[in-house]
Amino acid sequence: MALPVKMCQQDVVKLDLQAKAAIQDIREFDGPLEALSDLNLKARGKINGLREKIEELEKLALEQDKESDKQHILNNVEKHRTQLASTQNALRKAYLASQITLEKKEKEQLMQGGAEMRQRKHLGRQGLVKASSNVTESLMSLSRLMATQVQHSEQTMATLETSSRTITDTHEEFKNMGGHITASRKLLTKYNRREMTDKLLIFLALVFFFATVLYIVKRRIFSAGVDTPIHTEVPSVNQAA
Repeated sequence: MALPVKMCQQDVVKLDLQAKAAIQDIREFDGPLEALSDLNLKARGKINGLREKIEELEKLALEQDKESDKQHILNNVEKHRTQLASTQNALRKAYLASQITLEKKEKEQLMQGGAEMRQRKHLGRQGLVKASSNVTESLMSLSRLMATQVQHSEQTMATLETSSRTITDTHEEFKNMGGHITASRKLLTKYNRREMTDKLLIFLALVFFFATVLYIVKRRIFSAGVDTPIHTEVPSVNQAA
């Protein structure tokens, strides 16, 4: 059997299962009634697709060369068409049954709602007074709760205000400390400059001192050299003779 025939038969089986699943969803559907039509349309779409696939399978059967294959496929087509008719009948029955059930359910709900409305209308004055008392008590509880919340909020605001003042004071202290640190830094810079100046003056004084000492020593040595007498030997007469 050709591959297209096998694939078409698989599609037929698949669509048949999907249609039956959609019918089962309709049987088990519990409302609302407006959504039942959507499920019915979905199931009809599956059935229409199944019908088209069966027609496609019939065309493929007529295209077969072997008479045996052709007859076998046509037999399957007839079986699928019989099953399709059964599926369509099952869809109609399931839709009508669900529709009746849901309409009955909605009527019961409406009747129950009407009974509840009548029961509410027949409430005595005692019930109304009790309900009003409960509402008043609830309002009083809510008022007490709101008062407590307001008190907590006031306490929180006071705490935040105290914290804000503390932060402000701390900021001012840090600001004053910053001023002191700046002044101290300036004093240290000035002291370092004064120290460098004093060192330079001491160095210059030492240089001047040593230069003076060297000058004095040099003058004394030079003066001593000038004051020393020069001794010359005069030859005697005897020696000259």
